[in-house]
Amino acid sequence: MKKLLYIITGVIGLMSCAEQFSESYNIQGSSAISLPDDNKFYLKVMKDGNLTELNDIDSCVAVHGSFGFVGKLDSVRIAMISMREGSELGMPLVLEKGDIKASIEKTGYKVSGTPLNEILYDYIDKHIQFTNQRDELDHKELQMMLDGYDDQAIYETLSVANNQLMGRIDSLETRFILENLDNVLGPYAFQMITIGFNYPVLTPQIEEIMGKATDKFKNDPYVSSYYAKAKEILARMKGEIDDEGDTATTEEPQP
Repeated sequence: MKKLLYIITGVIGLMSCAEQFSESYNIQGSSAISLPDDNKFYLKVMKDGNLTELNDIDSCVAVHGSFGFVGKLDSVRIAMISMREGSELGMPLVLEKGDIKASIEKTGYKVSGTPLNEILYDYIDKHIQFTNQRDELDHKELQMMLDGYDDQAIYETLSVANNQLMGRIDSLETRFILENLDNVLGPYAFQMITIGFNYPVLTPQIEEIMGKATDKFKNDPYVSSYYAKAKEILARMKGEIDDEGDTATTEEPQP
């Protein structure tokens, strides 16, 4: 009887594991840009949660501008679709359960169909709007230079608008990360705002995020590594640790 019970328990356990990893994703892609029918697309995921290191997990050939990927899902992850093999950024998406629609449009990328992808691309669309407004300011600055305005006049005209716009961008990024601390979108957006820095720094925006972050967010491999390095660099700049990594101490003056 006990033996039969162990067998039943084991079967139930195996069924539970199978159900846990039986979810699948179905990506159906299309391109509004003319592509050769032999053009290949690559599906990539981050290695150790780092956007600069991507591993190809699948590939397909475009047929009349259409492409697709289907696979089993063991965890929700950020992925990229690219037309180049290797570590190449491309169309970002969340690899999650369900039917995902990915389209390459003349104005950019669009992914929809599943909850986190809808949230991600709503954010991306808003960020693009702000980026376009910033480009308009750059064009206005160039036009004022061509029209003969001096640097002071240009600064007085555009600085207020630029500062307001940068504040809106910071608020958008910060709010998005704080609203998605415990899913894959938060760490991904954090990487996007830090990946362009020459070295890890602690900006007021990052300090605000980390001050309100959950443990899950703080323990993300990229976030934890970045934050630790940024704090170490700041401590070195302040002279709080020496070149060997030891905490600096102040010697007592000798009598």
